[in-house]
This record gives sequence, structure tokens and C-alpha cells, in this order.
Amino acid sequence: METKEHTSRNTHHGHAVKRFRHTLGKKQEALASEMGLSQALISTYEQRKVLSDDVIERFAKALNVAPELIKELEEDPVTFIIENNTFENGSVSNIAITNDNENFSNTYNPIEQILALSKEKTTLYERIVELEKEKNALLEKLLKEKE
Repeated sequence: METKEHTSRNTHHGHAVKRFRHTLGKKQEALASEMGLSQALISTYEQRKVLSDDVIERFAKALNVAPELIKELEEDPVTFIIENNTFENGSVSNIAITNDNENFSNTYNPIEQILALSKEKTTLYERIVELEKEKNALLEKLLKEKE
């Protein structure tokens, strides 16, 4: 049953690495120099759906996140579409044109709300990463106290 749940999950290791890199504000070149790789290789890894465990470990160490986060971060189709498209202000307005060639402005712009939700989601992921760091620090402290 666990295998069935795992196969139904929509994960993409490369996209997870890219999302964490974007969240941290790092460019591919900076990450590549930290890891001793080329920028082109980082780009190639970010396009792969499945990465080997040792590669995930290296990325996790460079991005200072738990490897499980990279392995288990699920794809969000809406976020993926928004991240890979560019919207300009007004690109959605003036959609409807009547027979008289009168333009109607769209006062309700759902794209802006979707982008706001995407930013909120990014903020939540950043908070998850912070909490994970705090948890790791606490666990390390507890281990040292036991010794």
C-alpha cells in the first residue's frame, strides 16, 4: 500500500531543487560554484524528474535543506504554470470586444490573485525550511546533551 501511495505522488526532484534555489534567491551560477559544478550541469539536473540519492544529498547540503524535502516536494501544476510564464500588466484586461469595437476593461484580474497566492505559498515554504533548520538544531543540541 505504501508503494501505491508513493507512485501516485507527483514529485519532480529537479523542479524541487529549482524551487528551493529560487526561494533562497540563488542563481544557477552561484550554486554551481558552491558545488564545484558547471552552470549547464545544474540546469540539466533541474530538468530531470528523478535524481540519484547522492546528487540529492549534494544539492540538499548546498541549499541547506533536508534531502527528504527535495525528494518529497510535490509539484503544484498551478505554481509551475505561473513560474514558467510571464504576465505583463494589462495582459488580461481588454479581453472582450463588442461589435462596435468598444473595449471593456476587466476590473477583476484573477492572474494577480493567483500570483499573490503563489507568493504566499513561497513564503510558507520558506517558513517550513526555517522550521526544519530549527528542528535540526534542536535535535543536534539534544544529541550533544545525551553524550
